[in-house]
Amino acid sequence: MNYAEIKNLDIANGPGLRVSLFVSGCTHHCKGCFNPESWNFNYGQPFTEATQEHLLELLENEHIRGLSLLGGEPFEPANQAELLPFLRKVRARFPKKDIWCYSGYDFEKDMLTGNLGAWEITEEMLSYIDVLVDGEFKLELKNPNLRFRGSENQRVILVQESLKADGIVQWDDGEGLSI
Repeated sequence: MNYAEIKNLDIANGPGLRVSLFVSGCTHHCKGCFNPESWNFNYGQPFTEATQEHLLELLENEHIRGLSLLGGEPFEPANQAELLPFLRKVRARFPKKDIWCYSGYDFEKDMLTGNLGAWEITEEMLSYIDVLVDGEFKLELKNPNLRFRGSENQRVILVQESLKADGIVQWDDGEGLSI
């Protein structure tokens, strides 16, 4: 797997200061995508052990609230296989930091049905993710006033709560601004 970019102090892709990893490779090809160069699976740099260690070092900063995974598409089957061992390390080393993931795939239709390849990998990957922003970006539904999402069809889902409830539980920012 390759990655397009690492942001060590990101405030746009989840609450608080975050470390964000933009993976390469996406088959959605959304019209108006803000990162179309990352569609190419070969774009960017290889996601090596050294890259993973660098990300873990960035996450050690006490001011960093968590990790955000973006793309490209983190849930592309080829990317899941590479991200899963890294997510194990993040969760083991930083159990109190949250993990957000942005995906063009739909939580119920794609992820929970096993449509993304090996269900065991998708299921374990979901077990480490706290918040999922799901759904393809739709240019005709673009709304710059939305928090942590680009178009009105996208949802900000509390993954663990949704799995327990057997239904979608959406994130609330604590200020009464449910999104």
